[in-house]
Amino acid sequence: MLSVAILGFVTFERLGELLLARRNTQRLLANGAVEAAPEHYPLIVALHAAWLGGLWLLAWNRPVNLAWLMVFALLQALRAWVLLTLRGRWTTRIIVVPHEELAQKGPYRWIAHPNYVVVIGEIAVLPLAFGLPWFALVFSLLNFGILTIRIRAENEALARRTIEGPISPPER
Repeated sequence: MLSVAILGFVTFERLGELLLARRNTQRLLANGAVEAAPEHYPLIVALHAAWLGGLWLLAWNRPVNLAWLMVFALLQALRAWVLLTLRGRWTTRIIVVPHEELAQKGPYRWIAHPNYVVVIGEIAVLPLAFGLPWFALVFSLLNFGILTIRIRAENEALARRTIEGPISPPER
């Protein structure tokens, strides 16, 4: 069944990304990078887990709209472009390397946060491919709220990386 194959692909993709992000995060932190604004990260994980879990619950046996599936495939190509551009700098957390230049190649030539464009698209498009517009709307609104916090925190952390030098980790 096509819907199960798609959900399986997305599940394995997300698990692979978490492993890659964890490896990259550990390496970056070991080399002097600092995590910024970690407090909202559990909300991002919960949102994505609920989104994927909800899709498994509601969409595993639904027909697939091929037009929306093609849009989703284009988003996957953009995701690959982002990953290939950032390579070892890509992570799911806000990790700042003091005084390091921001990416200026690949999709970063045109868009400040192309990975978030992909995520915004995926959260809306995949449910639409399964004929679940209300699911797409609810999770898009939740994602909008979290990304508003996330992008503001990331922009502030990236701006401080050159002004203040090394960013101190938060007090614990």
